[in-house]
Amino acid sequence: MGRVAVFLDRDGVLNEEAGYLYHLEDLRLMPGVAQAVRRLNEQGLFCCLVSNQSGPARGYYPASHVDALHSRLHQLLKQEAGAWLDAEYYCPYLSPPEGGVEPDFAYWSTWRKPNTGMLVAAAWNHDLDLERSFMVGDKATDIDLAHNAGCRGVLVQTGFGEQVLSGHYQHAIEPDFTASNLSAAVDWILQCAPV
Repeated sequence: MGRVAVFLDRDGVLNEEAGYLYHLEDLRLMPGVAQAVRRLNEQGLFCCLVSNQSGPARGYYPASHVDALHSRLHQLLKQEAGAWLDAEYYCPYLSPPEGGVEPDFAYWSTWRKPNTGMLVAAAWNHDLDLERSFMVGDKATDIDLAHNAGCRGVLVQTGFGEQVLSGHYQHAIEPDFTASNLSAAVDWILQCAPV
């Protein structure tokens, strides 16, 4: 039997939602996030970043900039609470009809949420049990991804979460749990997860 994972969206869940992050210093953790991730670490749950990052496909910045942002994210988690992410997966691809212009990244991909490619790759690479795992996000696509992959989906009300709940952003969804923030999501996950 594979490990239980908690898949975490980035913007609006771990760090403040600020649109496209052109400067590294613009990536700032939300209050309590590092401590919440540390609680998952302490329980032995596999913590995995999964994020759509279309900046490279749109020509806004190179993929190396996304990697640098993730290095900063890891650094801030460690500094604030000794927390860590066990793996990270992101999708830099975007089809031309959706706005992709850079030839290396402008195509349709099974990795782009709500497609399941990132979760399937993580499960394969790290022996994860998707049916016992959780996806935490602030968008309808995160909850759709969870259900498409057979995970439980947790919607946080940070980032775009409030707009999703009010029906003003994307489409109606039915998360398995709605949490005010990542810390509250972790409370629920730890009640449910077989650790």
